[in-house]
Amino acid sequence: MEAADSLNSSQKFHLLNNCQYADKLLSEIEGILTAASSKSPFPRYQVDISAAQSKVVQDYTARIRAQMLRVLEAQGIPPPGPKFGAIHSIRVTLAFVRIALTEMGPRYMRGYGEIPDSAIPELNGVVSELEGLAGKLDAYLAQGLGQDLQGRLDRLERTGDQVSLLRELERMIAGHGLVELRPTLSMIVDRLESNRFEIAVFGRVSSGKSSLLNHILQSDVLPVGVNPITAVPTRLVHGSTPRLTVAFADRRREHFEIERLAEFATEQGNPANSKGVTRITVELPSPRLREGVVFVDTPGLGSLATAGAAETRAYLPQCDLGVVLINAGSALSEEDLATIQALFEAAAPASVVLSKADLLGPDDRESALKYVTTQIHSRLGLDLVVSPVSIIRGHASLLDGWFEEQIAPLYDRHKQLAEASVRRKAGALREAVRAALRSKLERAGVAAPAGVDRLKEVEAGLRRAAGRIPEAQAFCLNSADEVRNLTPAALKLASSRLVDGWLGGDGAALRAADTVSSAIAQAVAERVNLVYSTLEGLGRDLSKALQSAAAALGVNEVPGEEELTSSLREMPRLDLGSIRPSLRRSLLLAFGKKIAKRWVAGKLRREIGPPVSEALRWYGKSLEAWVRRALSGLQARFDAHADAYRAQLERLAGATAISTEDREAIRRDLEQLANQPARLEEVTHGSRPDGC
Repeated sequence: MEAADSLNSSQKFHLLNNCQYADKLLSEIEGILTAASSKSPFPRYQVDISAAQSKVVQDYTARIRAQMLRVLEAQGIPPPGPKFGAIHSIRVTLAFVRIALTEMGPRYMRGYGEIPDSAIPELNGVVSELEGLAGKLDAYLAQGLGQDLQGRLDRLERTGDQVSLLRELERMIAGHGLVELRPTLSMIVDRLESNRFEIAVFGRVSSGKSSLLNHILQSDVLPVGVNPITAVPTRLVHGSTPRLTVAFADRRREHFEIERLAEFATEQGNPANSKGVTRITVELPSPRLREGVVFVDTPGLGSLATAGAAETRAYLPQCDLGVVLINAGSALSEEDLATIQALFEAAAPASVVLSKADLLGPDDRESALKYVTTQIHSRLGLDLVVSPVSIIRGHASLLDGWFEEQIAPLYDRHKQLAEASVRRKAGALREAVRAALRSKLERAGVAAPAGVDRLKEVEAGLRRAAGRIPEAQAFCLNSADEVRNLTPAALKLASSRLVDGWLGGDGAALRAADTVSSAIAQAVAERVNLVYSTLEGLGRDLSKALQSAAAALGVNEVPGEEELTSSLREMPRLDLGSIRPSLRRSLLLAFGKKIAKRWVAGKLRREIGPPVSEALRWYGKSLEAWVRRALSGLQARFDAHADAYRAQLERLAGATAISTEDREAIRRDLEQLANQPARLEEVTHGSRPDGC
């Protein structure tokens, strides 16, 4: 019961509500002070307040707030705690930012008047560029990267001399605005905290990654085969009992029966990672997981799982040793070479194995091993030992021999190897920070290789090139959809070919099954060739835009067209299965050509229409997935270079000057980095795994 001399509950609520509203208005005043001194391109306020006045306003604001708290305390009203986390609120706001950016696209602007065709690519490019930046920030927040880095480094202070370097790198990255390097720093701290040695298995679809791991761990826990396809990296760690732990983008962590792994780790159970899975951990009581060694099954490179390939590229810098599987049944691909190169760039040694070696005889196997070794040396400049492996009975000794020779010796030294891996990664990050600071210092106040107008033109060229990606995507996905519904047109073409051949005396037409299959394949190929030529042309345009930007900036290293278009390989093939229409040429001789074609088309629809429709439906689906993967690869390769070019173009075109104080700070940091112990930058290229 409320005391007679105190406020009732409604009055207390009113008092609290008004204090909260007043505090909100005070926050707006603080926002005005901040906005008045910000560098926003759209300022709301004139800078007509002095530093002294700003300090007085802040002091009075603090006093008002302190007094409100005392008033509430006197009335026995506890101030409520925060309702929402800052990260959650920022991500919600970012979602609205991304909606606003999306609505800058051409399709949302047509209501304001007709848009010139020449302006559409640039508008699409604007949206792509800005959405990409917002998406990177959202992903950064979703993964909790960099959370309390200083506190985590404090706790690790006595774990190794590399912590002092990481602390300095964290200060430099934060102080000089090198946000693109912060995720790498956070990843290194994660590795330092875990003290585990991660062996990741990479390879193209159907190269045998999951089968190899199942054999090593003496378990059938990982799904195998071309379909399903691993969609998210799966970590295999030691546990007393089998257990599956799944982490989601909304930061949930849930435990499941291990039999449910395929629901989250395959493209079939989790298409395009629609369930928002960020991490999968499988605990197994395997003796080969007891010594702090972790195996990781990665998504197949070049797979139809676009999200999976992206996840694999994102995981590359995290592993301590990469095992790269090259399928003995197919040729060495650009994707294989790019994986090996990316591992060494991420300061992780690679062990290359020729999987499914049982498919080759002894002589062919030796020839394949020599070819792969030579290609890696000539293309990448790396001297690696390539080992044949197989899980097939009678050949499994190859895999067991490779494991005992190259992997088993790592177990006794996993702690030292993990520490060495962190040192290599810290050294690689240090070099990245040094390069960024040197570039910042060298570019400051230096005239651009091209004039400002030329730089702005080049920047617009990058934007227009990026804007062609959604146009190409729309066309190619529409073509894939047409393939799904191509049965009537394909059978009509097949009937026309059959009748023309029969009535013309063409002996080849007597083989009705071959003629029908060929006609259907041609109808499909006409659309598929348009898809490929569209993507190939897009790759050329993106490459030209990058080359133009590199020339304007005076940059020597620029990706060639072949690097950009490497994702266009391994296009899916149409499989019609067995088609055997029962047609008799003699029945058509009494009909005219037009009636005969109509009759044959109807008979084909009845006899083979359903299986052809099913085959085209599945092929259209595969083609759509391939288009998405190819475009994802194109965009990823383009953005990797374009983002760096854009940053330099912005700095040069905007004539951004560096103050004398900032210049001296960069010089001091560069000098400090140069004096770090040399062993922190040890990155041994071309070493065997047992030398990592």
